[in-house]
Amino acid sequence: MMGKLYLVSTPIGNLSDMTERAITTLKSVDIIACEDTRTSAKLLKHFNITTPTSAYHEHNADAQTQRLIEKLSTGQSIALISDAGTPLISDPGYRLVKAAHEHGIDVTPIVGACAVIAALSAAGLPSDRFTFAGFLPAKSHGRLKALESWCDRTETLIFYEAPHRIVESLSDMVSVFGANREATLCRELTKTFETIKKLPLGELLQFVQNDSNQQKGEIVLVVAGCDDAAHQSTDYDQWLLAIAKELPPKKAAGVVADVLNLKKSDIYDRLLTLQNQQKSV
Repeated sequence: MMGKLYLVSTPIGNLSDMTERAITTLKSVDIIACEDTRTSAKLLKHFNITTPTSAYHEHNADAQTQRLIEKLSTGQSIALISDAGTPLISDPGYRLVKAAHEHGIDVTPIVGACAVIAALSAAGLPSDRFTFAGFLPAKSHGRLKALESWCDRTETLIFYEAPHRIVESLSDMVSVFGANREATLCRELTKTFETIKKLPLGELLQFVQNDSNQQKGEIVLVVAGCDDAAHQSTDYDQWLLAIAKELPPKKAAGVVADVLNLKKSDIYDRLLTLQNQQKSV
């Protein structure tokens, strides 16, 4: 008889968000597969969970996947948890879940906290359509290229970012998306020093630069999608660049805005984006 694989969500900060079902599941399984056993030990101790643990992370996933599948195949049940939140969301686990399906092993999610959904729900931006893009590349060149690929997407965009890169990432977002694009910084969600700040990207960059506390902790950035005017940018990109060769950027943007009856600030932001794209090629 096959065992069962449980994907157990754990709190992202506030331990009160641990569900009764999650606690019961972790106590009842034979093994808990943890992203980091030392981190998970604190959580398990708090809830008096004594189930044996086993490390499962990106560096040992190939070997551990096979070992855990063998245990599941002999009837043992396993719970997979990450350091915080819902497993597999920018965390290890995909290979194990895929292998479980391939071997006919039941997979059951034990739902709970997820930073992506928590941030989206509180961001004050459209939530009917969104894309979770995960972490952006660490280096500016790769980050700019990635952001440019998202520039004309109309759905809400959600990114994770490391605290030591938040200023650089926001600066690159201003360069690509424009200073007026709405965005919400969600930092340390559910924790004591939680921050949820919605501003245009240019102002949000200044807010983070001026407060070093905003450059610490777990960060989710929720960014508005491209509006209709900007989404139609390809209709005038070529001659906007041509005019900008003859006139200063702000004057060139003003000419295009007057002709098309669009906001000058939107056209100016689009021109800066196009010029940055040319520089990065």
